[in-house]
Amino acid sequence: MSAAVPGDNLPGSQPAGDPAATRQGKIAEYLASHGGPFFELQARLKLLRSNALQSGKRAFVFVALAWGVPFLLGLPDSLSLDHAQGSFLTDPGVWAKFFIAIAAFVLAEQQVERGLRIKLGQFARAPLIAPSSMPAAAQAISTALKRRDSRLAELICLGLAALAALLSFLNFHTSDISFWAVQHTAEGNRITAAGWWSICVSLPFFVFLFLRGVWRHLVWAQLLRKIADLELRLVAAHPDGKGGLGFLSQYPNAYMFFVFGMSAAIAAAVMKHLLQETLSMTTFSMIMSGWLAIVIAFFAYPLSAFSKPLAKLKESGLLMLGVQATRFQRAAERKVLGRNVAADPGPEADEEIADPGKLFDATKKLSTMLISRDAVVPVAAAALIPFAVAGATRLPYKEVFSVLKKLLLL
Repeated sequence: MSAAVPGDNLPGSQPAGDPAATRQGKIAEYLASHGGPFFELQARLKLLRSNALQSGKRAFVFVALAWGVPFLLGLPDSLSLDHAQGSFLTDPGVWAKFFIAIAAFVLAEQQVERGLRIKLGQFARAPLIAPSSMPAAAQAISTALKRRDSRLAELICLGLAALAALLSFLNFHTSDISFWAVQHTAEGNRITAAGWWSICVSLPFFVFLFLRGVWRHLVWAQLLRKIADLELRLVAAHPDGKGGLGFLSQYPNAYMFFVFGMSAAIAAAVMKHLLQETLSMTTFSMIMSGWLAIVIAFFAYPLSAFSKPLAKLKESGLLMLGVQATRFQRAAERKVLGRNVAADPGPEADEEIADPGKLFDATKKLSTMLISRDAVVPVAAAALIPFAVAGATRLPYKEVFSVLKKLLLL
């Protein structure tokens, strides 16, 4: 299926009848949030259309199922705000996983699809892929689309979600306290109606959406790594300092909602330990640092594939420009002195040689790494802010936000 995405008709596109335009169109048709059994199911249920993901509507419906139904099943106890009694409304895990995370995962789909398609389309619009490599690029897109639509992949995600539900069921039966999902008695634990719904629907849904999102990012990562192996028409002295690939370094920010949702779920688990006063400021800082490292590695993996062609570009560019600079400076030397100071070749016809100095300086500044602090600050903030909010509930807020600031400035 295809959908109209803002940015499809950008300046520099080729006429529709041009064979090159046909190949470039293949590059730009990647839709990260379309396809697959779950997408088809939602289409049949009229929750979305092939040309409209309707993320807001679906986020409302899914949150209502995952958070709203157990809230209703637990009435009137669900209205309690007594944290000591383990009420529904005071459970940070419920809010983080069933409300914030699920909403964020669904809302992220539109942002991710648009962001990735624009970035991928730039390869065709520039164009950055050599004509001889366009068929291979189109094949890479086709392979990625098949992986995106994989029924086996979604079945595995569903299986792991079911495993998470089983572990939750076993955990509820070993609980030694009563709370909104479990009634603990001397005879044994009894799972409430709200608890059963969270085991059978809410938690599996949260896990499934998360794993499905991770899988689709891995598909995108492999696609980028395939493109990095193609013949690319990079420019060593490009003003973006990344050979013309600077636009690609910004793609992680399309995942801000997704990262925020997962961070909220993990931060909620950390918050439970903070409420029990079992975490120190040092441990909390290490958790924040570790999570940020995981998030950055998640996005650095596909971008790292471009380090090799960029390093080769820089090396070749400096060598070629070095030759040109030598010829230019030798000619300038002869104009001033009438001869060369060292190894003068004798009379030599001077030709007009362009000064490569500025190109040489720009090439020296070429970065071989696409991942950078400036490029990932928004997604890094999305990863850390939930932890900062959780930490501020029990730890000195000045110290918490000091750690947040230091990590964002790394």
